[in-house]
Amino acid sequence: MNSPADFCAQAIARLRAEIPGRCVVAASGGIDSTVAAVLTHRAIGDRADALFVDTGLLREGEVERVRGIFAATGLRAEIIDGSERFLAALEGVDDPEEKRRRIGAAFIRLFEAEARARGTDRLVQGTIAPDWIESGGALRDTIKTHHNVGGIPADSRLTLVEPIRDLYKDEVRAVARYLGIPESDRQPFPGPGLAVRVNGAVTRERVAQLRRANAIVEEEVERAVAAGTLPAPWQYFAVLLASRTVGVTGDNRIAGEAVVVRIVESTDAMTASAVALPHPLAVRLAERITRELTPHVVRVLYDLTDKPPATIEWE
Repeated sequence: MNSPADFCAQAIARLRAEIPGRCVVAASGGIDSTVAAVLTHRAIGDRADALFVDTGLLREGEVERVRGIFAATGLRAEIIDGSERFLAALEGVDDPEEKRRRIGAAFIRLFEAEARARGTDRLVQGTIAPDWIESGGALRDTIKTHHNVGGIPADSRLTLVEPIRDLYKDEVRAVARYLGIPESDRQPFPGPGLAVRVNGAVTRERVAQLRRANAIVEEEVERAVAAGTLPAPWQYFAVLLASRTVGVTGDNRIAGEAVVVRIVESTDAMTASAVALPHPLAVRLAERITRELTPHVVRVLYDLTDKPPATIEWE
């Protein structure tokens, strides 16, 4: 990318050529899809219908936060409640790759129906370079299937439009700043949502537990950053493990679950380094998560692994 200004001018020209009529835009509220949505809106105006899908797998306060971002950027996005559809698609599934494929298929089927209703076959996505690189193909191994790449059903009749496909995350953020998108440096959130942070079976109850644990991690990390005791990290979140673990409450033995906290620093998401966690912050995280989620969660662990050999997300 030569410069954000040059990239935007070229992307807008390509979008006008690729979209002769209307289109739907998959607008998750993340920085990638928001950049794609803003570029599309600037290219074709009201012929672009931005759709935000509440999958039931989002973080606390996500819908309200996304509404604010869209309002600040002048985007008019329709919010669709797809929680029943997505949770039903994941019922009985614990394999990470199958989760991603099912989520991708559920998104595409929903967008197919919305596109038909609007008389178009064009779907704009915020796919970026790490998505298709890690999803494999040609001579590349599949590291993990990104729902917006390898999760797309082979029989889909949608024509994909991906204006930022060749950008890396740091470049996307530079474009976002140029476009005046707020919170352009906010931490990434995976397209499949909390489904790939709930190890094992995905149920409404387990998602709710992880949602609260994840909120605690975000609150405490952001409090530490504001206090100057922790540099602002690239990404910070919680993972709910599938295994059971023994705990104790009062004089009683209980069996609960374990939460892993992951905090990493990165530039482009292709590599990442685990952040050394200050001990007082580690103690607060463990105390709050177990206190607020007992008897469901009885143990808190910290992930010290870099990428590679690990990926940033657990699934």
